[in-house]
Amino acid sequence: MCVPSSITGVEERAVLDAAVEAGARKVYLVETAVATAIGAGVDIKKPDGHMVIDIGGGTTEIAVVTMGGVAECESIKIAGSSFDEAIIRYIKKKHNVLVGAMTAEEVKISIGGLLPRPDAPESMEVKGRCLVKGLPKTVTVTAAELIEVLREPARLILENVHSVLERTPPELSADILETGITLAGGGAMLHGMDKLVAQQTGMPVFIAEEPLDCVARGTGAILESPDTFSRTLFF
Repeated sequence: MCVPSSITGVEERAVLDAAVEAGARKVYLVETAVATAIGAGVDIKKPDGHMVIDIGGGTTEIAVVTMGGVAECESIKIAGSSFDEAIIRYIKKKHNVLVGAMTAEEVKISIGGLLPRPDAPESMEVKGRCLVKGLPKTVTVTAAELIEVLREPARLILENVHSVLERTPPELSADILETGITLAGGGAMLHGMDKLVAQQTGMPVFIAEEPLDCVARGTGAILESPDTFSRTLFF
């Protein structure tokens, strides 16, 4: 089972107990960042430092992995859902219309981005409930106005990326300058995320192949060969 790098001993025990109660005979825990790195094709057993940013639905894991473990990390509750919430707040404030989380996610995927999207429509009609009359209402949201809306959650993620890099040992920082930063999770697919991280850090940034599946693929690889990845597991 994957857990955040910042998990406490009490939380760790709670996860283990829950898995055993669910019917598991033996439970291994692995840090999400490690599973993400393995699933993204990073060779974590080498002494080189690699930075992985996994922007999931509810949390973002920022970690530097090396020698089969995590050297420095940060787990924050700013992730994919934060971008959706930013869209909901914006439409509510500007148009006095309340939209649901699924609608906000559809807007984000269709026209949202941190940079202009030449491949996307310039605007989109959004249906919600008018907060004044309580009746259904349709409003138009443009891709241009969403850029600033989505940049606020992205800025908070980047602040934590900087924080992790500041705490990273110089030798590993030098490695990351060469190996680059790997983005994974659904948030990695937000248009312009890779370019914004590269711009703010001055480092090469790569989006993992099949970013949505990195954690699952990494966990599967560990499960198939637990002895090979024994140093990454804890009980």
